[in-house]
Amino acid sequence: MLDLFTIFSKGGIVLWCFQGTCQAFGAPVNSLIKSVILQERGGSNSFSHGTLTLKCKLDNEFELVFVVAYQNILSLAYIDKFIDDIHREFRDKYKEELKNGRIFGQFDFGDDFQRVLKEAEKSSVVAKKGKQMKTFGESHKSKKTVGSMIIDTSKEEKNITNKTKKGGKTESSPQPAKNPVKQPETNGNGSLDEETIRRNREKLFNRNKPKKQEKSPKVISKPTKKPKVATTWGMGGNAKDMDTLDWSEKPPSTNGTSDNQNGDKEFDIEDESAWVGTMKGELPNIDGLNEGEGEEEEEEEEEEEEIQTASKPKAQSKTGSRFGMFNMFRGLVGSKTLDKQTLTPVLDKMRDHLTAKNVARDIAEKLCESVATKLEGKVLGTFERVTSVVKEALQESLVQILSPRRRVDILRDALDSKAHNKPFSITFCGVNGVGKSTNLAKICFWLIENGFRVLIAACDTFRAGAVEQLRTHMRHLNALHPAEKHGGHAAVQLYEKGYGKDAAGIAMEAIKFARDYRFDVVLIDTAGRMQDNEPLMRALSKLIKVNRPDLVLFVGEALVGNEAVDQLTKFNRALADFSDSDDPRLIDGIVLTKFDTIDDKVGAAISMTYTTGQPIVFVGTGQTYRDLRNLNVQAVVNALLKA
Repeated sequence: MLDLFTIFSKGGIVLWCFQGTCQAFGAPVNSLIKSVILQERGGSNSFSHGTLTLKCKLDNEFELVFVVAYQNILSLAYIDKFIDDIHREFRDKYKEELKNGRIFGQFDFGDDFQRVLKEAEKSSVVAKKGKQMKTFGESHKSKKTVGSMIIDTSKEEKNITNKTKKGGKTESSPQPAKNPVKQPETNGNGSLDEETIRRNREKLFNRNKPKKQEKSPKVISKPTKKPKVATTWGMGGNAKDMDTLDWSEKPPSTNGTSDNQNGDKEFDIEDESAWVGTMKGELPNIDGLNEGEGEEEEEEEEEEEEIQTASKPKAQSKTGSRFGMFNMFRGLVGSKTLDKQTLTPVLDKMRDHLTAKNVARDIAEKLCESVATKLEGKVLGTFERVTSVVKEALQESLVQILSPRRRVDILRDALDSKAHNKPFSITFCGVNGVGKSTNLAKICFWLIENGFRVLIAACDTFRAGAVEQLRTHMRHLNALHPAEKHGGHAAVQLYEKGYGKDAAGIAMEAIKFARDYRFDVVLIDTAGRMQDNEPLMRALSKLIKVNRPDLVLFVGEALVGNEAVDQLTKFNRALADFSDSDDPRLIDGIVLTKFDTIDDKVGAAISMTYTTGQPIVFVGTGQTYRDLRNLNVQAVVNALLKA
């Protein structure tokens, strides 16, 4: 029932292999290594490739990988236990060879494998059968005779009388005692005295009379008249405020400064023409996040402070929040093997820390599972701490996730398309209000700076004002880059057909127009749409399928957490479902906007990249055309791990 079972080292040496069919398994195993093991996704050990399901198990002590493959249509409940049993059998049999590093020889493991496989299949068959129903001969009812089923009424009456009567008295269940009633006072002859009779008569007469309620005297206070006060408006002003409110340009004073009468210096308004020529070549990396340069010195200071406060538990509890999420495990040193019990506390702390940094909860859990799979069974050195090992493993995983599997070089690809006399097309998609049009204008400015002629296709025919917004950007960009600098041709033009038209048709006409009039790049702006809006998602899938753009970029906010996973998952699913193709076109990259508003809560970058496996191509960091950056992976990871 198994198609493949192989054991190989992390260096790529195959130690033993079982193959149940003649099928070639090189491609599935290579895909498992690239997508699961190398991409730090070891938390989920199941992987699908075509008609096969592959599962893997890592042995971190001896650097081994166990992989099993079987058909998708089979439901093998014993696979997880089976791969654990094979792992145990192989380790126990070849422990000495693995310790000494003799892993280049042939391992005779076929008989042991078949034995464990038969035991696993047998146990699964027994488990499927479950508890069998008893036959009539095995039941208690078959052992009863006819005489035992006859009811003797005389014996039943005797039993009832014996139970109900005891010593001639009928037993009754105890009843709760009633509240004692106060007996009225009586004379010696049994009649009521005069005082009791008088009180009873008063109660009888007063029973139907309404009770009088004492009314509190009303205090009437005379209202005091408030004096009239003139209303002052916040943005009012009068003639005396003219000098303060006058922000117009003034001639420079004799001392070379432009101070106003109040002595305050006027703000220096940046000249946008100075931006021209500052965005040539590759974009700069994001700055302001790489604050992890002095982490080692901080850790040493924290260790010294922890040693000094070790004998003062109260003081330590007050300052413990300053030590970060890993410092509670600094004391765990020595040569020991990491197990699940040791890793669980630090992984729980890690999960909470990542969630606080805006990483989606599901992604944080998968990251922790991946780190646990990577470290479980690893032997610590004498001077290694659990905290440093876990932090290093997490940092490697995050860097691996954020590092792109393929480099997206738009300048190189655009030059290549220009050499082949065809425009390079980029489609922007995303939900409402994330800044698609604004960041499209930033990318347009960057492309113009590098000598490309750009055509903007206004395919957002749904939102009011979308075309006017792009037209304003076009005029502004052409003012910064006059036609004289581009051979008499406008640096950027807008292709629009108004509102309510088919977006796919407009994009097709724009690409054809760009080919005829020698435009180098086509930027296709689409309408913002929620991931659950089926009509608009069908329209987007149609646009991508018909026009086949060179790059599909998803524009997402850096502010979102769990929502980022939902957006990207449903966008990719809609593009796949509505394309009616065996090889659908999905999202190729991500534009992360509003990155300047999140401080060090950069978890959205991890969530988006982990969900799609695609790189973050651009990062928006402000409101001007120059506020466009590349992602600095190390800076993001340092900000994410910073306590």
